[in-house]
Amino acid sequence: MNTLRNKVQLIGNLGNKPEIITLDSGKKLAKFSMATNETYKNAQGEKVTETQWHNIVAWNKTAEIAAQYLEKGREIAIEGKLTSRSYDDVNGVKKYITEIVVSEMLLLGNK
Repeated sequence: MNTLRNKVQLIGNLGNKPEIITLDSGKKLAKFSMATNETYKNAQGEKVTETQWHNIVAWNKTAEIAAQYLEKGREIAIEGKLTSRSYDDVNGVKKYITEIVVSEMLLLGNK
């Protein structure tokens, strides 16, 4: 049950090609956005699609795979955990970011 405490599974499409960063330690980091869509009918019976955008982070080998195979629009499935962090912008305003740190990734659809 412990693995269910902070677990996220998403299937969606990439909003951009991953940004790859190599840290001084040699570790690789991939950052990209992912869109998930939900479709439902509103009170008038019209079909409505809502899109949610998610910030995704992948490390090391997963980051290398992301760099090699992921392109904008590509459909993928990910599993990971939610993380939150904050920083102060140039005006001193505190900004909060929620990201999903990938533990597993599956490429779906065509290349």
